[in-house]
Amino acid sequence: MESATETKQAEGFDASGREIVLSARGVTVGFGETIVLRNLDLDVYRGEILGFVGASGTGKSVLMRAILGLTPKRAGQISVLGTDMDTASDEDRAHVERNWGVLFQQGALFSSLNVRQNIQVPMREHLDLSQRLMDELALFKLDLVGLPRDAAEKFPSELSGGMVKRASLARALAMDPEIVFLDEPTSGLDPIGAAAFDDLTRKLRDTLGLTVYMVTHDLDSLHSICDRIAVLGEKRVLVEGTMAEMLAFDHPWVQDYFNGVRGARRGKT
Repeated sequence: MESATETKQAEGFDASGREIVLSARGVTVGFGETIVLRNLDLDVYRGEILGFVGASGTGKSVLMRAILGLTPKRAGQISVLGTDMDTASDEDRAHVERNWGVLFQQGALFSSLNVRQNIQVPMREHLDLSQRLMDELALFKLDLVGLPRDAAEKFPSELSGGMVKRASLARALAMDPEIVFLDEPTSGLDPIGAAAFDDLTRKLRDTLGLTVYMVTHDLDSLHSICDRIAVLGEKRVLVEGTMAEMLAFDHPWVQDYFNGVRGARRGKT
């Protein structure tokens, strides 16, 4: 007979009662003879901001792309919002995809579309709405991310780096998702712009009830807005937990990253 704990875990909760909205089990990804991820496990909980960190080239973005179905995996299981993405029907997969939003590292806005049209791309793909309603929704998403409404008719080439990030975030929020994937969201931003984007991310999580999966190398982001951190190394998740647990974890790279010169300087601020 199953215990209450086993029943909860089977229903998508961990032993402490936290709801698991994204689960990776035994995930292996490779390219040719090169294995990038091997037997990787990771859980992401509803309502948290998870910072996913690791050395350059370890596969942080590869895992995110595998979760999104953009990079094939060789083994393992990925479940999102209780749906096994390998066995899901087309209808169930489409339902999950409507409930996530993605901000890629360089924004990935379509250069031939203006900001309003970029934000409307997911709406056109998944919904049947009038142009007037889509225009109103696009302006609302610009309000959410702190961009002026006149940015709607500008093209990506006319935007600053920070505006590109916010416009891309507005597109990620187009379908009112439950989960948002952010790939290096503060890269290329100056410290003031990066701090403002971090603050925006936290406010959106709190206001909209989002779960945020953030690939980052930004120590300030990890310190200021992440509820938990997962460290990728040796082709797997080495450790996951709070910043205090990162600082105490006995592994050379983790110690160098979080307790090294930059980490120590950050801790004094």
